[in-house]
Amino acid sequence: MTPTLVRNQPHAGAPAPADAGTRARDWAEIQERMLAPLYEAVYDRMEVGAATRMLALGCGSGLAMLVAAARGAHVTGVDSDRERLALARTRLLPGADGDETPAHSPHPAGGRTRLLEDGGPAPSAADGAPYDLITVFEPIGCAAGDSEGLVPALRSAVPLAVRGASVVLTGWGPPERCATADVLRVAARLADGARPPRTEPGRWRPTLRDDLEDVAARAGLRPDGSGRVSCPFGYANVGSAVRGLLSTGLFDAAVRATDRSQVEKEVAEALHPHRRPDGTVWMPNVFRYLVCVT
Repeated sequence: MTPTLVRNQPHAGAPAPADAGTRARDWAEIQERMLAPLYEAVYDRMEVGAATRMLALGCGSGLAMLVAAARGAHVTGVDSDRERLALARTRLLPGADGDETPAHSPHPAGGRTRLLEDGGPAPSAADGAPYDLITVFEPIGCAAGDSEGLVPALRSAVPLAVRGASVVLTGWGPPERCATADVLRVAARLADGARPPRTEPGRWRPTLRDDLEDVAARAGLRPDGSGRVSCPFGYANVGSAVRGLLSTGLFDAAVRATDRSQVEKEVAEALHPHRRPDGTVWMPNVFRYLVCVT
């Protein structure tokens, strides 16, 4: 099993937040694991194993890659978030250091890992074979414009895969099936005073039924099945929940419109209905995935 990490060039004019390192750690340590049931369900359906050559677009801090690699898959990860990718490097390539040159590191299972530092996705999997599975585990359909960069990324990635390869897109389920939607509405309310107006990229919006199908159509992919997965968000306490939720980026527009302390305060208040007697926070959610064929 051979994971590979690639850093995309960041979008021009998009400065990293001042607390990018802290937010990336909050994502890796608190929030990312909430989507583990989604990763497992997709891998079960796609029968991910030693024969799989997977390209993970938006790989984040690498948990989904780690799960796939544990199943024996050869995985290449791509992400534009430098801080998250650094954490993925720590998880997947222990002992690999440096940030400017390709790195190779023995994998604990006996294979070798390859780290590519710039450009787009590697033209083939780590063993030289074309990809047969492309995954997008960063859920879309919950923020204005959250799929705009995904369509060109998919169009660039598809030629690197075998004909008839599978592409899996993921997104939030219906708001009425996601308890977290009540808390995310705080982001929309606080962002209402932001300029530019409410269509500002990154501003929370209710999930639409055909969000994933719309992305597939624009990317030239053919839908071939879908599924829903329960992904409850559980936190040790309200403070942990606030840190985890803010690490998603869904509150960035609200922070720009007000300030971080106000957002933290109002999110904490919105979480109170979801607190349990022992102080933990529990919010049932449903996420959706769409299987497509190139």
